[in-house]
Amino acid sequence: MDPASDTGHIRLTTHPGQGSGAAPAIRWGAADPQARGPVVGSTSSRSQRNVIGSHSGSYGVYRALAVAAGHLGRGHRADLTDTAPTEAIGPCPAWAEPQRIVSLDPWGASVQSVYAAQLAAGIDIRPTIAVTQAHIHLPEIRQAIAFQRLAVDGRVLQDDGSAAVTKIAVEPVWWLPGVAARFKVGETALRRALFEETGGMYPELVTRSDLEVFLPPIGGQTLYVFGRLRDLADERVTLTARVHDECNGSDVFGSDICTCRPYLTHAIEECIRGAQQGGVGLIAYSRKEGRALGEVTKFLVYNARKRQPGGDRADKYFLRTECVAGVQDMRFQELMPDVLHWLGITRIHRLVSMSNDKYDALTGSGIAVGERVQIPDALVPADARVEIEAKIAAGYFTDGRVPSADELARVQGRRLE
Repeated sequence: MDPASDTGHIRLTTHPGQGSGAAPAIRWGAADPQARGPVVGSTSSRSQRNVIGSHSGSYGVYRALAVAAGHLGRGHRADLTDTAPTEAIGPCPAWAEPQRIVSLDPWGASVQSVYAAQLAAGIDIRPTIAVTQAHIHLPEIRQAIAFQRLAVDGRVLQDDGSAAVTKIAVEPVWWLPGVAARFKVGETALRRALFEETGGMYPELVTRSDLEVFLPPIGGQTLYVFGRLRDLADERVTLTARVHDECNGSDVFGSDICTCRPYLTHAIEECIRGAQQGGVGLIAYSRKEGRALGEVTKFLVYNARKRQPGGDRADKYFLRTECVAGVQDMRFQELMPDVLHWLGITRIHRLVSMSNDKYDALTGSGIAVGERVQIPDALVPADARVEIEAKIAAGYFTDGRVPSADELARVQGRRLE
């Protein structure tokens, strides 16, 4: 039978009592994973699901296409043999503090072991975190070696210029009561906004108050750890870290209109240096393209900035974004510290970031921050001066002098109107 024309019974889960079976309810924040219960969002176990949404975030749509086209069986279950993390993480104290981690599953990397009995009983539990070992290759790192800013040590930095890392992929798992509290809104208001702004994609958000966990259809995070993973939770070991939000045009293709790739590669160099000196480095890379506005909106803003009277101007940098998108930024760093708490981090000795929003979110969540490291002027592309000046004027960290509004205007060759 053509999968696309399958007329079998469809089980709706929009009312309490539907779609609840062998999987127990989730007690978010319970220290014991058995008391907490597994996150079951698999589409192959519809009668056992205990969350809203499905695994794989936005890639779930591609899974649907594969099923519809007959390339993937509806009942496929992942074979998790030999997929366990290459290095164990936790449990850390924050795992048992329900308000400390609200946007990921602390037990998501270890379902193969902590929920072995449930898996053996036929419950389709899938990891939402994966940990592996790898090497990364960047031309900027090879250049740093050539200019003797970095040296090959055979441990962190290899002869071919590659850097050894532990890579951790994290899918979002939202505990809705905690997310609502983090944003200081009511849970009902949050659920309704999520339901309406996704075109009614998840009716359970407004009909199933008994389901408190949501697997949102968004991108997750990838962590790159330089040095020993266990040192992240040790305050005595110097931690160099950057929390970086995705900018595909710059990070991958080297756009000349922003500082994202230069700052990212600068942070990686600092992480490698820190790990070689006995510390540990961390890059937390989040999929929030274009300030979470999306790449189409970002490119529309680029056009508006360049075509406005007087050309691209620091004093109008944020205004042009707001004119197109209705808001300057939708990254909202409130959820960002969760993954650091999951790793057991309590102190960042060197934060390679100028963002006031990220700094405030980190320190507000209880993570101490020592030195703040800004991007060197020599790494800022000429066309990105507008961005960096605008951000500094808006409150971004700098160890130099903050330019005045008039000075920003003169950068563009004219005074403010």
